[in-house]
Amino acid sequence: MTNKSYASKLLLFGEYSVIQQSNALAMPYHLFEGKLSFTRDGKGQRDPELNALAKYLQKIDSSADGLGFDFDVSSFSFDVGQGLFFDSTIPQGYGVGSSGALVAALYERYGEKSNEVEELKSRFSLIESHFHGSSSGFDPLISYLDRPILKTKDGGLECINLEENKDSSYTLFLINTGRSRKTEPLVNLYLEKCKSEEFSFLCQNELIPITNHCIDNFLNHRVHELWDSFYALSKFQFDQFLPMIPKLFHDVWREGLEDQKYILKLCGAGGGGFLMGLTRDFKELSKELSSFEIRPLFKV
Repeated sequence: MTNKSYASKLLLFGEYSVIQQSNALAMPYHLFEGKLSFTRDGKGQRDPELNALAKYLQKIDSSADGLGFDFDVSSFSFDVGQGLFFDSTIPQGYGVGSSGALVAALYERYGEKSNEVEELKSRFSLIESHFHGSSSGFDPLISYLDRPILKTKDGGLECINLEENKDSSYTLFLINTGRSRKTEPLVNLYLEKCKSEEFSFLCQNELIPITNHCIDNFLNHRVHELWDSFYALSKFQFDQFLPMIPKLFHDVWREGLEDQKYILKLCGAGGGGFLMGLTRDFKELSKELSSFEIRPLFKV
């Protein structure tokens, strides 16, 4: 049994807009990790989550089409019976890829090795769909490759390097909302809103360009332009995605837009988990929002 750990992931930019083919940028987040292990007592107590996943894969594997790739379902099922579990610090329902890291760890142990990014993504999508009803396979790919990945509007995937500017005062940060949430109902709400021509038009003509500008400015360390595009994204989300923002943070979000000591955006689907923000002065921000759990993420 390998002791390799798999990191959680953060979607830096692309929440919701990626559904309508904007660019998206995600990175591994090593504050939270998980690895496969066995129960110490050796009694072989079955982990209910892994047991359900094993049955799901067995059903597909025994179908006419099968999985479409080599995955040792038999060994996986046997190990689940021997007490296999995912020893993880990744919070569930926070949008940081708890199921993605699990899928990455399982594929490394039981799956067919491949260097083809698109192929891996497709395989991960099938496995992770057990947890969410449907999956793009993007989260497990981040954890498996342990690399930041840029997804382009035409669907292309590119592993990239992110370099912090240690001398910059501009800092991306995370706020812990202290509450978990489920992604599927929030995405369904977004898709329902997209049935409105007016809302769909706004997403196509405002949200997608804003998101793409954020990514371009971030990757090229254009901090002043990033501040402007980040503000535009924050304003759009506050105006159009208010149900995805926890009520406790409505005033905090609004105050950021008004005084611009910081700016907030969703980190993933919203509803809970983490919020992401940008500030010019993290030390001052820590005093300003001292009642919340805040963590610096990346100097731009």
